[in-house]
Amino acid sequence: MSIWKAVLNNLPEVEGPSQKFLPFKEKLKWTLIVLVIFFILGVMPLFGLGHNQLERFQFFSVILGAEFGSIISLGIGPIVTASIVLQLLNGSGILKLDLTQSEGKKTFQGLQKMLAIFFIIFESTVFVMMGGLSPDPSLIGVPVYAQLQLLLIFQLFLGGVMILFMDEVVSKWGFGSGIGLFIAAGVSKGIFVQAFNWLPGPSGIAGLTYSAGAVPALFQSLAAGDPVTAGIMISTLIFTVLVFVIAVYGQSMKVEIPLSFGMVRGHGVRWPLSFFYTSNIPVILVSALIANFQLLGSFLDNKGLPLLGTFNSFGQPSSGFIYWVQPINLVRTIIQQQNLLVGWTPYLQALFYILFLMIGAMMFAMFWVQTAGMDARSQAKQMMSSGLQIPGFRRDERVLERLLSRYIWPLTIMGGLSIGLLAGFADITGTLSSGTGILLAVMIIYRLYEEISKQHMMDMNPMMRKFMGG
Repeated sequence: MSIWKAVLNNLPEVEGPSQKFLPFKEKLKWTLIVLVIFFILGVMPLFGLGHNQLERFQFFSVILGAEFGSIISLGIGPIVTASIVLQLLNGSGILKLDLTQSEGKKTFQGLQKMLAIFFIIFESTVFVMMGGLSPDPSLIGVPVYAQLQLLLIFQLFLGGVMILFMDEVVSKWGFGSGIGLFIAAGVSKGIFVQAFNWLPGPSGIAGLTYSAGAVPALFQSLAAGDPVTAGIMISTLIFTVLVFVIAVYGQSMKVEIPLSFGMVRGHGVRWPLSFFYTSNIPVILVSALIANFQLLGSFLDNKGLPLLGTFNSFGQPSSGFIYWVQPINLVRTIIQQQNLLVGWTPYLQALFYILFLMIGAMMFAMFWVQTAGMDARSQAKQMMSSGLQIPGFRRDERVLERLLSRYIWPLTIMGGLSIGLLAGFADITGTLSSGTGILLAVMIIYRLYEEISKQHMMDMNPMMRKFMGG
């Protein structure tokens, strides 16, 4: 056991800052540096790559913060998958780590990093060996082909490790987390390109070709007298804005618990508990889970083992479990057929997809509350250590825990279900980029805005910095 702990304690990591409080400019500098490196890595193609079958999963590349075919084709997938596995093991009681103690948290973080490295190696091997990212077929010769496979695996491993440590850099030296930053960057780029790209894209009636961007395609379809394409573009823009508004409104909903300083009378604060208590983490986890199901199902189908379902000639799921958990653009289907009665299959598929997102987000929210120290007991300990108490109640940790449980668990369950519902609604309405990605980007940027505002306030007011523990 001592050897195991020694391995966990000596894993390579990014050294944190020596000072407890980092200035705003320092955090902004490292955040921008990592963001620029991420975009550069996203346009670096894999050397020796031939056929890229992962291009058909472009929807999931946004959620995974990946660019399929580049050196960061894995994205945040291994990190999120490692987090999912550890949460399931710890939530089921197999690991039995006490995350309320510093030792338990340190062990959990070490296991997560080790497991993330394992999944980087595993997914790199799977992507290459099962044909997702295959070497250039023009290079004939088994030895050369095998060496190119190993070279592709090494490049994917290198990119995955870089993402892992870039996430640490942002978490320790920048704003927010690298996972959230990479998702928000990918979604923002996707929205801009899909909204204003003037290059040729889909065709409308009479073989007319419109721009790939929704805004220029809208005006072109109106000028060409194509109401179907115009309706699709208008609905896409409207639902994109609607999801933005709902996400921002839901993110601003809070339950504020009045607290007072036990030793100072007449002074108090309000402890905010967001309606989306676990933020965007449950949607990231359940979306990554669906993406892994789709990728695994594709590889198994290529090998003649359609255990999760089959794919058609266009690379789209056509049967099995993966067919029912894929997002469907229900609004586009209705507009194209100009009839609400498009059959029961699209409606049933949309319903199953939304229910899967809701239930999955709720379960991951419950696991995350326990593993991230956001449960009532951890919050009560934090309040007690800060000298805070609820007015009218005696200063007792058990009393605080009991009162907080009335808010935290309902917010966890309802927030998880609501964010899953909103993500599913965004996907079936066909918003720009991906609906889930837009929802994640809005919540990530909103949280980033709150953290930057808090940092700016602490820079401007040294007394506030002292109060916040900086």
